[in-house]
Amino acid sequence: MTATTRWILVAVVLAAAGIALGFNRSSRGPAPDQAAEHASTNSSHLHVATTMTPPTGLPRLLDLGAGKCIPCKAMAPILEELGRDYAGRMEVVFLDVWQDPEAGRTHGVEVIPTQIFLDGEGNELFRHQGFLSREDILGHWKRLGFNLEEVGS
Repeated sequence: MTATTRWILVAVVLAAAGIALGFNRSSRGPAPDQAAEHASTNSSHLHVATTMTPPTGLPRLLDLGAGKCIPCKAMAPILEELGRDYAGRMEVVFLDVWQDPEAGRTHGVEVIPTQIFLDGEGNELFRHQGFLSREDILGHWKRLGFNLEEVGS
């Protein structure tokens, strides 16, 4: 191995270590002044919670994410729309696990965003990790036996 090749290899290893350290630091969550950004962009149709509330009798879509997470930010308008379109038939709740790390631990979240589909009594029916489109969310509810298009289903 030539000296140039060794220096290139050392530079690549150091760069990879720096990237890994950067990811480790960013996994601790945003600075306190950034933590509420996601919550402040949502209206009343999306319940942005700091803790879980008792079951309401409605099926509940629980989305656990963070305000600075790119897939979470992409899902925010979908969740808002679902909360508005299915008000009274489904509850949509967002929990920011950077603001409330205990919520992530309680729900066993390993990746954000994580969507948890709960029945009206709060029992977990299905879990998905990563971005989920509106159509996929509605499809999962239908496969779980909930026809949200009909009132009282």
